[in-house]
Amino acid sequence: MLNQLASLVRVDFSPRHRQPSAVRVLLASIASIAGSLAADALLVVIGEAVFPSTKGFVHFQFSDYAKLTVVGVIIACVAWPVVTRISSAPRWLFFRLAILVTLVLWLPDLWILHMGESAKAVAVLMVMHLAIAVVTYNLLVHFAPVRPLVGGSAARDSAGGGSAAGRPPARRAAATGGGHRLAAGPPSRGQHRHAR
Repeated sequence: MLNQLASLVRVDFSPRHRQPSAVRVLLASIASIAGSLAADALLVVIGEAVFPSTKGFVHFQFSDYAKLTVVGVIIACVAWPVVTRISSAPRWLFFRLAILVTLVLWLPDLWILHMGESAKAVAVLMVMHLAIAVVTYNLLVHFAPVRPLVGGSAARDSAGGGSAAGRPPARRAAATGGGHRLAAGPPSRGQHRHAR
């Protein structure tokens, strides 16, 4: 049953790619933190402008949301290299994990809504969580992507029968084998004289 579950979520521990560059993961992590904090701050400004009654909402304070944002983004950035090691379809799995985590993070928002907090303020908080997920996911998978195995392109060329320049086999043979056909043709007069 565990094997079936692992297969369902594409956890196969046999990645067919090289891991993301550690430098790129680090840079993507820094960019994710900065981008997520910027998105949060922008959404707070927009939220307070659209819903003036939300001004002063405790969870709109930078010191309040910044700590949770940084912790959440760091966890996601650590998770990305882990996912790339355990799955041969890391983007497929990471995308679904991002959705699942976002849904889980919405539960506290719904709880404070249930406890009587402003629905407008809670709606902004939920959009903030979604923005963090979108920013972090895209920066990680696009700026720190998995890399093809060494020789992967050469393997595809040999399997597909094409050359690195993209010529099909027939043209490649015509381009490289012309000398052999000329050599197989009738000898020239100079060759006859040399043979004599």
